[in-house]
Amino acid sequence: MSQPELSLSLQFADPRHKALLPRHKVIRWIRSALELAGEITVRIVDAEEGRRLNAEFRAKDYATNVLTFDYSHEPVVVADLVICAEVVEREAQEQKIGIADHYAHMLVHGTLHAQGYDHEEDDEAEFMEARESEIMLALGFADPYQRAD
Repeated sequence: MSQPELSLSLQFADPRHKALLPRHKVIRWIRSALELAGEITVRIVDAEEGRRLNAEFRAKDYATNVLTFDYSHEPVVVADLVICAEVVEREAQEQKIGIADHYAHMLVHGTLHAQGYDHEEDDEAEFMEARESEIMLALGFADPYQRAD
């Protein structure tokens, strides 16, 4: 099966992890979760921008790991993924995993959201998490939902 076409804009408002996110890896991680062609912007932000966007668009006054702004699901997936560097770094430390591994998960997670996957209801969450696990394992990462403490 051929991989979906992907037009990627990769932006670093917060450059602290730029070396962990080479373009070819970001493309690979996003494509692994894409079911159709995509036009995706990934913006790595600091906590201030992450908090502002989360407050403005979700009415939650804190920075979160990934925000997905999906504009079209088909025939082309068009979305912006905003990932907060500080939150990803903190969560990676808490989960005792590599920062790049957590970025890969957040890119897969955000890309699935961009295609309409959700986790608000239990059955949706179970389906989305199973899909994330399948993709992450196929990419050679650990299952993000089977953490050993």
